[in-house]
Amino acid sequence: MKSVTINSNDAGQRLDKFLQKHFDTLPKSMMFKQIRKKNIKVNRKRCAPEQVLNENDVVDLYLPDDVLSEKKTHYDFLSAPKNLSVIYEDENIILMDKRQGELCHPDGREYVNTLVASMKRYLYEKGEYNPDEENSFTPSLANRIDRNTGGIVIGAKNYQALKILNQKIKDREIDKIYITVAEGFFDKKSDLLTGYLIKDTKKNMVRVVKSQTDGSKLVKTKYTVLDSYDNVSLVEIELLTGRTHQIRAHLASIGHPLVNDGKYGSKHGRLKQELYSYKLRFNFTTDAGALEYLNGREFVSKSCNIAEKFAKRVY
Repeated sequence: MKSVTINSNDAGQRLDKFLQKHFDTLPKSMMFKQIRKKNIKVNRKRCAPEQVLNENDVVDLYLPDDVLSEKKTHYDFLSAPKNLSVIYEDENIILMDKRQGELCHPDGREYVNTLVASMKRYLYEKGEYNPDEENSFTPSLANRIDRNTGGIVIGAKNYQALKILNQKIKDREIDKIYITVAEGFFDKKSDLLTGYLIKDTKKNMVRVVKSQTDGSKLVKTKYTVLDSYDNVSLVEIELLTGRTHQIRAHLASIGHPLVNDGKYGSKHGRLKQELYSYKLRFNFTTDAGALEYLNGREFVSKSCNIAEKFAKRVY
């Protein structure tokens, strides 16, 4: 028999989801059967798989120890880089400035040198995250940015914050503003581009077409030209949809690839493209619960120097 007390980061989850995260060796079919047979109880009462757990609930499992092996937390993140650039943080969230070339998450080849691992190390060393005290939650990123794009990434310190952030991002209530340098002079100083994005997984590329086809996804990209010289333009971008390589492919589709983005047609070579998610705005239109205090707040990257370099005419 084993008992588990639900902490704040486990609260709000379904019982079945929690058990699958917490125990390595409990088969799903056995879990459902034992719940029906009342060998798994919540607060000593009969329960259901879909029951939502509350803080301080006690889950009792009258099962053999060999099927109740608890997941062991690995501490690989303690080998992650320590140079985390923090823009803002409070008890719920942390806003980080991701460097160009840095991965947000492991990619199958690199597991430790990632933003999420650095965030965990930072919070662990501050005493705000202890894997031994967490049953199923781990600090997580609410959004991600491509490896060769820099910018603001939101981290959630607790389950409630992650759940709210995920919903707000899904509902487009968090504005993400990018800045870039694109080739050519634009006919319009500002415009809303619409199209349909098609992914080529073999080439790890996408393309944008005007008409919808099988498997394509609608994309909307709003741009404003801030400055131009010598056939290059400084452009601010607001993503109204969030697709892989959306900005790169959408501007390339109208004849304005990003400078240095050889993958999407730049004439300036194959260096890292100049693209940065430099501004983030919380623009809640529905209740944000525990994160309502963030509504209307705007944060700007401390590290982005694209505009400064453009002003010095270095492109």
